[in-house]
This record gives sequence, C-alpha cells and structure tokens, in this order.
Amino acid sequence: MFNKIKQIKDMRDQSKQMKAMLDEVIIVGQGMGGKVMITVNGSHETLGVKIDEALDRSKIEAGVKDALNDVNSKLQVELMKKMKEMGGLDAFKNLGL
Repeated sequence: MFNKIKQIKDMRDQSKQMKAMLDEVIIVGQGMGGKVMITVNGSHETLGVKIDEALDRSKIEAGVKDALNDVNSKLQVELMKKMKEMGGLDAFKNLGL
C-alpha cells in the first residue's frame, strides 16, 4: 500500500515537472503572412494575439483560423521532440499504475 502511495506521489511530482517544462515551450503561429499572430505555450495556454489594424473583419477571421492551425501544428512537432527527450512513452511504463 505504501508503495502505491509513493508511486502516486512520484507521478504527481513528474506531472508538475512536465507542466513546468511545457510552460517553457513558446510557439508563435502566423496567418495572413504574419499579419495575425497567436502565441501559445506547451500547455496550450494562449499567451498573446496580435492583429494588424489594417485588416478587415473577414480577413481577421481567416487570419486567426490560419494562425491557430499554424501554431497547433508547430506545437505538436515541438511536444513530440520534448517527449522523445524525456524517453518517449517508455518513460511512463515503469510507473505500475
């Protein structure tokens, strides 16, 4: 029983470390040739949105969609790299939960 409690504590500690690592990953997605930019971290939290004032509403909507798609695809690549650095899915196999 104490072994399971220790495993849960270890898993919680690893989760906190992973969250801190993910928060350090910063990705900027762009739409409309850089006229719309969205910045997110590895925890998928939006950190910022910049929109060129010269764009009209329909272009803003298209630009936001493009920037979100761009940032999400870049984030997937970056998170896969981080996962590999941490040992991939094999790092989680020995938790025994």
